Amino acid sequence: MQASDPVLMIRADANVAIATGHAMRCLALAQAWQDTGGRAIFAMAESVPAIDARIAAERIEAINIKERPGSLADAACTADLASRCNATWIVADGYHFGSEYQHRLKHSAVKLLFLDDNGRAGPYVADVVLDPNPHADEGLYANRQSYTRLLLGPAYALLRREFRDYHDRKRAIPNLGRKVLVTLGGTDPDDVTLRVIEGLKTLKIEGLEAVVVVGGGNPHFRTLEAAVSGKDQIRLIKDASNMPELMAWADVAISAAGSTCWEMCLLGVPTLLISLASHHFPISQWLDRKGVSSDIGSTQQLSSQTIACKLESLLTDAETRARMSRRARKLVDGTGALKVTTLLKNQE
Repeated sequence: MQASDPVLMIRADANVAIATGHAMRCLALAQAWQDTGGRAIFAMAESVPAIDARIAAERIEAINIKERPGSLADAACTADLASRCNATWIVADGYHFGSEYQHRLKHSAVKLLFLDDNGRAGPYVADVVLDPNPHADEGLYANRQSYTRLLLGPAYALLRREFRDYHDRKRAIPNLGRKVLVTLGGTDPDDVTLRVIEGLKTLKIEGLEAVVVVGGGNPHFRTLEAAVSGKDQIRLIKDASNMPELMAWADVAISAAGSTCWEMCLLGVPTLLISLASHHFPISQWLDRKGVSSDIGSTQQLSSQTIACKLESLLTDAETRARMSRRARKLVDGTGALKVTTLLKNQE
């Protein structure tokens, strides 16, 4: 990277409560920006060690915001940083960034991309609003400026570089699925992962193998270690660095209904979705209606028995798994981050 490369300033946070999804999808955009000859900088008020390590591994600078996240002082600090770094775009991704926050950033000379999931941060004054969710439509963003451009739907899903090579990989659909991947976000504060593990223990499928991936910000790791102790068929991995490989390996996945959905779709993984937060509901329900994935409920509703029943049903139904896989792969092509990057650079 050269000092003269165009700069993308990313304002996103990560912690146990909000998890790591915002930062991780912004990391995909940062990778694409760098891959096309640019320099990315993260500005963060809160983070977790796993995210710090991922950003550092990409040789991306991270700057600490000392103001209260989402405050006007935060916005002013971010705008000042962007100006001092000669950024051409600011990317804001987080539910604590509202309309006033957008207005304050727009007072700077830097263009603004606002990542959103629910249409509740209006009136929108950003130059571009990106909502990759399948239920997103213009009506959700009616309260916006005339110049605000909308990028809506899974075609703009921000997938990291390591997933791109897996788009065309052929997926085998065995008559009986035996390989299960479990991934419930970077933190999982309600410890739904433990319920999934307890459900896995009750399955009687011969040759069952399960890989349970937990993020570095998960506060329940020791409890999960104890839960899988002595269970050779269940392997626990912290901060997996090979998620595309694990998704390609799995016959079925159990996943949070967040950004990971689009990674599963790209690889055609038949998936049981759990809504860990309110913004997950419309995603999970839409994908269920379209036969792409199966919505098995929310944190409050789920028991280990329900999880086991739904999982066994899918593992033993090759026809449904094949149909899910075909439909999923039609939704996402893995080029969303590159599409967004190209658009932003053409508007510099």
